[in-house]
Amino acid sequence: MTSIAQQYEIEIASLAESIVDVEQFIDGLKDKLQISDNLYGNLLISLTEAVNNAIIHGNGLNAEKKVKVLCKRESNVISFIISDEGNGFDYNNLPDPTDPTNIEKLTGRGVFLMKQLSDQIIFSNGGSTVEMQFKN
Repeated sequence: MTSIAQQYEIEIASLAESIVDVEQFIDGLKDKLQISDNLYGNLLISLTEAVNNAIIHGNGLNAEKKVKVLCKRESNVISFIISDEGNGFDYNNLPDPTDPTNIEKLTGRGVFLMKQLSDQIIFSNGGSTVEMQFKN
């Protein structure tokens, strides 16, 4: 028996306050996708980090530019695909936030956290799209 994929999406303006819409989006999916409490925390942190990066770094807080969040569930894997309208970034050469010279910096931990909390992460479109997969 094959499982039918479920899909949900949201599009937000590139404003810091739009992160609330993403949190509400995840809250709405918790019951629909039967997301465990453990996984919910990882999803919430990873997704807010990815969307914040898209808003701030990808779209430069330009309210005219949009961030798209697509959620897909297939079998026991929940994927979130976050896309911005920016030029991307070099995701292969990011500073290590655990390096002693970077420990006290206030930024630079988002991608590290996303990698630690998801089961798989895939960058595409030069870094302007990120897919995070979580086993549920």
